[in-house]
Amino acid sequence: MLPLEQILEFMPDGVALLDADCVIRWANRQFRLWFSSEEPVDRKFYDVLGNPELLGPDYCPFNTALVMNEPSGARVRTTDNRFFHFHVAPVREDFLPTQQLIVTLREVTKEVLQHQMMEAIHQAGSELASLLPQEVGRMAIEDRVDRLREDILHFTQHLLRFDVIEIRLLNPQTKELKSLLSHGLDRVAENRTLRASMHDNGVTGFVAASGRSYLCEDTARDPLYLTGFEGAKSSMTVPLMRNQQVIGTFNVESPEPRGFSESDLQFLEIFSREVAEALNKLDLLQAQQADTAWQSVEAIHREVAGPIDEILNTVVLVTDRYLDNKCPDRERMLQILLNARAIKDVIVRVGAKLAPAETLPASDRSAEYPRLRNRRVLVVDGDPRSRSDAHRILEKYACVVETAHDGTEADLMIRSCEGDNKKYDIIISDIVLPDMTGYQLMQRLKQYYPTVPLILMQEFGHDPRHVVVDARKDGLHERAVVIKPLKPDQIVKTIDIVVAWMESLGKTDGKGA
Repeated sequence: MLPLEQILEFMPDGVALLDADCVIRWANRQFRLWFSSEEPVDRKFYDVLGNPELLGPDYCPFNTALVMNEPSGARVRTTDNRFFHFHVAPVREDFLPTQQLIVTLREVTKEVLQHQMMEAIHQAGSELASLLPQEVGRMAIEDRVDRLREDILHFTQHLLRFDVIEIRLLNPQTKELKSLLSHGLDRVAENRTLRASMHDNGVTGFVAASGRSYLCEDTARDPLYLTGFEGAKSSMTVPLMRNQQVIGTFNVESPEPRGFSESDLQFLEIFSREVAEALNKLDLLQAQQADTAWQSVEAIHREVAGPIDEILNTVVLVTDRYLDNKCPDRERMLQILLNARAIKDVIVRVGAKLAPAETLPASDRSAEYPRLRNRRVLVVDGDPRSRSDAHRILEKYACVVETAHDGTEADLMIRSCEGDNKKYDIIISDIVLPDMTGYQLMQRLKQYYPTVPLILMQEFGHDPRHVVVDARKDGLHERAVVIKPLKPDQIVKTIDIVVAWMESLGKTDGKGA
């Protein structure tokens, strides 16, 4: 059998024999390898370790062993950020005070750093979704995405030390993986269409389809890999999981071959669970579905808004010119008028049902300007771009928009509303129409409105007929002028001001039509 000292010499743990003054009298090979800058024998234990930080649980382990004659232990951190756990046991002799101590040391740096990393990841996860529910409800989708993007980038770069990342969300119906955020990827890769599939959709598609993490150690030899950025040599992709279902993917890339270890993969998997939870807390999964629904509704509405306005314009013209009040066809024309207006309302209502009610899609901005909700707006301009811009901008704020080509048509449109208690809350007119000026239209509209809720549009610095000056003298609100082409912030704020002004005059009921 091997002598005891020889066995101790080749143990993987450090072993040392100390006297009652904590001076080292003997140390094995592993102890010397760890602390070999100087000969450890005849030196104090803590001096050999470089006066490390004592982390407990016993902050006086040698005293416990000497005085209480019982084993003890503690963890220390050395100045070069290594962690060791040491165990102190007294060498007992019957009825005699302890004079010698056996100390065994085990390096636990890897375990400690992993534990610290996991705690940091969990802390980061709680900060990813630290918004209160009422704060989330007031944020639009892109605001939530921006908030999450900023936090994920911060933690991914400063905690996990990854610089190139991409997160995609899975549409369970179409299997498409839509990019939620990316950083450092080439534009082609960022805009690449990917689906959850085991084949022909890269590592990301494979991970989404299989629900398994994938470590690509050499991009040049991996048949699944699709280029994320020029110079990428390795990548790591994990699934985002929620209730045992894949909801997306989290991908990171490196310019170094074999740039990721198994520990990196483990940390990314843990962090991805926190990201998935943050997505759920910020309602981004539902918000994405809502935004998709609203985008579809908005696209349909964009295509039909102009033709429906043309129908309305034609019907009011035919009804006024060719049908008297006793003609039976007049009722039919009026019904066409009502049905045409109802079509747009139906499209919006269907969109609201398709999108989860608790989300705020990007195409719905009504919460930002609640006074604009359900306001009926008539836009009068011979330029089709202005009419189209008005639909595109104002319907995002839940306004009901109709248009007219000139002042005469606007008059007919307003008259068509008289019988159904749906007068326009705001009329927006160009300063020069094909048949009259904006001021002349204002004069004509006084037969319908004691104070005309008018906003004038003009090209910057262009008003040779002094329409704005005359209108202001006749009661136009001083802020009720906007510059063409229409800009969202300007037109929305101006409508809000004019509506508030009309409410203060008692001309509207404050609820919209």
